[in-house]
Amino acid sequence: MAHLLEGTTLKLQDGTEVKAENYLEGKVVGLYFSASWCPPCRAFTPKLKRFYEQIKKEHPEFEVVFVSRDREDDALVEYFNDHMGEWTYIPFGNEKIQELLAKYEVKTIPSMRIVKPDGTVVVKDARTEIQEKGIDAPNDLWEEWLAFYD
Repeated sequence: MAHLLEGTTLKLQDGTEVKAENYLEGKVVGLYFSASWCPPCRAFTPKLKRFYEQIKKEHPEFEVVFVSRDREDDALVEYFNDHMGEWTYIPFGNEKIQELLAKYEVKTIPSMRIVKPDGTVVVKDARTEIQEKGIDAPNDLWEEWLAFYD
């Protein structure tokens, strides 16, 4: 993922900007496509946050990058700050958002892909897997993902 987002600036919860290629180096990355105006997104985001917090305790190499479909910067930032985990996001208006939507053929949201550093998809529908398996057995699901990752 670090290679795919090279040259892209990501933002953290506290507003700090980081270079994607440095921040994501050596991490297992989930791209989370979502928006504040989307009711299914608002229903899934708390589940993703719980899953992320559980996995992150034992696996600090897990990272989520929020790829927003919001129509305004303020909506993106408010949604991120009020509802999301301590992961990163691509700032509003960044051309990389449209590139990722096209590359991963994201037609509906919420959607989540687990990807390798080069952008190869490991898990195409991580959202469904988290909803079906990740709430009750987050570490088991993590191990399944890692088996495909290597």
